[in-house]
Amino acid sequence: MDREAIIQKFQTMRQSTEGKVRAPHKPLLILYAIGRLLRDQDPLRPFPFCSEIDKNLGKLLEEFGPRESKSRTHYPFWRLKNDKIWEIRDPHKKCVRQTSKKDAYKSDLRKYNIIGGFRQVIAEQFLNDSELVSEIVQMLLYNNFPASIHEDILQAVGIETSLQMFTLPRRDPKQRKRDSSFRPNILKVYECKCAVYGFDAQLGTSPVALEAAHIKWHTHHGPDEVINGLALCSLHHKLFDRGAFTLSNERKILVSANVDGSVGFDEWLMKFHGKQIKLPQRQDDYPASEFIKWHVRAVFKGKPREL
Repeated sequence: MDREAIIQKFQTMRQSTEGKVRAPHKPLLILYAIGRLLRDQDPLRPFPFCSEIDKNLGKLLEEFGPRESKSRTHYPFWRLKNDKIWEIRDPHKKCVRQTSKKDAYKSDLRKYNIIGGFRQVIAEQFLNDSELVSEIVQMLLYNNFPASIHEDILQAVGIETSLQMFTLPRRDPKQRKRDSSFRPNILKVYECKCAVYGFDAQLGTSPVALEAAHIKWHTHHGPDEVINGLALCSLHHKLFDRGAFTLSNERKILVSANVDGSVGFDEWLMKFHGKQIKLPQRQDDYPASEFIKWHVRAVFKGKPREL
């Protein structure tokens, strides 16, 4: 299988759209598997579901997936074989039961210690072609997660961040082009100030560390419109995209009960809990409730702290 055929398989990989909630299960499993493959340099070493994938993919889903996705580690492990990327091996020749939707029972994957991994031809190609690895990694990141958390994901799966520099990402034909006017429009209506903290540092006449954040991610068909954006400093942008805080229907800041800290925690996050963001002057530019609801459902971690 040549590199173009491999790229095509990853581009056409099917992802769940059930409930219209983002499903990063397959991308996170693939990124984790690539990270381990690059460290071990062994295309034949299998991934045991029970002792490795269930635990480690669960942690990744807890950090970077929507709420309640942690328990569904068996879905990508079993379903990737249908994309001709992954293969499942049953060392004990046991019969794994399947549901009406052809998914394996998680209890059986654990009980029989089912193993899986990249098809050997793909694993060997990855080990011999660093540009191919970089292209697949970047495609998975750009198609599934905002840029603010790419480095966090790479560190979590054990992929060196320098890998991103090998090649520029190829544009997936399904990937929407970003509107270059989104950032200047957002900064304009928020008067070049962070909507949470009011941070407004400038270097000369240019804002510094101030970014235009999508409320509903661009990767998940969030429009490049003012009503789907917030001006946030770099810190609050990352906290927002990681689900540390979200907004209420009244555009008030809600901090997750799962977040804690000491130095800077109260000053940069907790003191804004229950406070309204710094809104644009025109009501027509306020964040739209439909995008806020998506963020609460698909990104926000846990439940809000008590007010």
